[in-house]
Amino acid sequence: MNMITRRHAIKLAAVTTAAIAATTSTPSLLAQATPPAGPFTLPPLPYAYDALEPFIDAETMKVHHDKHHAAYVANLNKALAGHEDLGKKSVEELLKDLDAIPESIRTAVRNQGGGHANHSMFWELLAKDKPEAPKGALLEAIEKRFKSYGEFRDHFSKAAGGVFGSGWAWLTVGPNKSLLVEITANQDTPLSAGRTPLLALDVWEHAYYLKYQNRRPEYIAAFFKIINWDAIADKFEKATA
Repeated sequence: MNMITRRHAIKLAAVTTAAIAATTSTPSLLAQATPPAGPFTLPPLPYAYDALEPFIDAETMKVHHDKHHAAYVANLNKALAGHEDLGKKSVEELLKDLDAIPESIRTAVRNQGGGHANHSMFWELLAKDKPEAPKGALLEAIEKRFKSYGEFRDHFSKAAGGVFGSGWAWLTVGPNKSLLVEITANQDTPLSAGRTPLLALDVWEHAYYLKYQNRRPEYIAAFFKIINWDAIADKFEKATA
């Protein structure tokens, strides 16, 4: 009889422990599934997940946008909780003046805000069935700075391939209206250095690993097949007006 009672007690204790664990873990899981509300929202992709096939696969686009970009937005909103004045600014305004961000949240705004701004721009610069080279004033500026579009492409590709770890490659225009190919680590952006991004390439592994694994040069070459040069020309016109 004592044996049965002891077994029953052990079983009851196990059930109780499991119940306590379930009640304490569920809110955490729900919190992860529900991004904190805030001033910033995830912009929808301007095309279907498979619109850039075969250069970027649908699964990568879905995970990249719906998971990675969404996480940057959620974490940026979380960082800005209690800072309503900052929430009224655009993410670009925040990144252009990081010194004005309270030190306690500056790193979070730099990382999460950069991730949000960089990805929002990245989606806009991709399109299929577009001319594979710039034209007009943008092409003239590229030829003036890099001698030819081909040399610019080689220079940009080398920069993107040389990013150590995670980061971005950029074509930017500075206050003097000259073009520059540059790279940034992690989610840093040229906006914080006073330059205007025109073209951006995400070389974090999550942007290409499902399709290209460790073959980053293939991903970079594919990128040049889906650049929306019309959108970049519009950015260049506004930046140099």
